[in-house]
Amino acid sequence: MVDDALVEADQRMKGAVRALEDDLGAIRTGRASPALVERLHVEYYGTPTELQQLASISAPEPRLITVKPFDPGSLKDIERAIQGSDLGLTPNNDGKIIRLNIPPLTEERRHDLVKVVGGRAEEARVAVRNVRRDVQNLLRDLEKDKDISEDELRRGEERLQKVTDHHIEAINELSQRKEAEVLEV
Repeated sequence: MVDDALVEADQRMKGAVRALEDDLGAIRTGRASPALVERLHVEYYGTPTELQQLASISAPEPRLITVKPFDPGSLKDIERAIQGSDLGLTPNNDGKIIRLNIPPLTEERRHDLVKVVGGRAEEARVAVRNVRRDVQNLLRDLEKDKDISEDELRRGEERLQKVTDHHIEAINELSQRKEAEVLEV
């Protein structure tokens, strides 16, 4: 029972770390990255659809992202979605491909982005701690119902704390790496 609870906790915590990775991938740095626009929602035939499902996205140069729609008819919709996003990018359309030039970030914008990264990392830490709290409550309920002993409860809580510490450390590493990437000139 304790092992099952710890496995579930580990899976849920990994989910929080993966969600943070996805979030941080969408934060703009001075370098072009397809992850910047992949999750952008485009109104395609009346349905919001992720850009990665409508086009091939690549970064052929350090400051350029190219978006080649699978359906040339969706070019205007994709362009509209990019302009309407908060990325601050202006799409250049040649009729077949959309080119997005990534301008260098100002120092002030870099510091704002570092704050955003810190906020997202803290949200992920809170999510991991919430999982820990849920599993601790479950273990205590099991002990209260006499399904596990007091010693099993204590060992389970210690193992749960180690799993939590491991995931918090992973979140800290991701955050520090992204902050360094954002501040890189």
